[in-house]
Amino acid sequence: MLTTADFLTYTKWTGLVTLGFAILAGSGFILQWGIRFRLVGITGFMVVLTGGLFALSVVPFTHATVPGARQFTIVYDNGASQAVISVPVDITETELSATLQQAANDLFSYGRLGDDTSRLTVRARAVLHPRPGVSQPVWLGQVERSLAVRADSQIKVKIERANWHLLPKA
Repeated sequence: MLTTADFLTYTKWTGLVTLGFAILAGSGFILQWGIRFRLVGITGFMVVLTGGLFALSVVPFTHATVPGARQFTIVYDNGASQAVISVPVDITETELSATLQQAANDLFSYGRLGDDTSRLTVRARAVLHPRPGVSQPVWLGQVERSLAVRADSQIKVKIERANWHLLPKA
């Protein structure tokens, strides 16, 4: 995965290439070259590219992985305070807890709708197939976290132990 330092290096190089194209475009206007307007277009594109790479070098990439988390699929996300994930039916309670925490971290965004008191709720379900053509969702747990604070120390994980008897035994 690329880091902010990598993007800063790319920014420096594209900045130099942009400067080179700007000099070429200036020379094209002075010497009345036929491709001078194309060089202006290339220079403009390089300015936009350099600006984008600079923005990526400033914004930190944070992706924390929770040990023991299993893969999950996002089933529903309203873009505000509710989301639903689907987990495998052979998941354990400790894996579910880690997976819920991972989902809460992955789905956190400052762009979600809500105020400082709002909380993101992520519910987990597994889908059972008791007979062909029939699907039965089973709610296994949920996690709540703040919508305003990335490093939320008040994450609440709740496991629905009443539904665990419905899952197939290994």
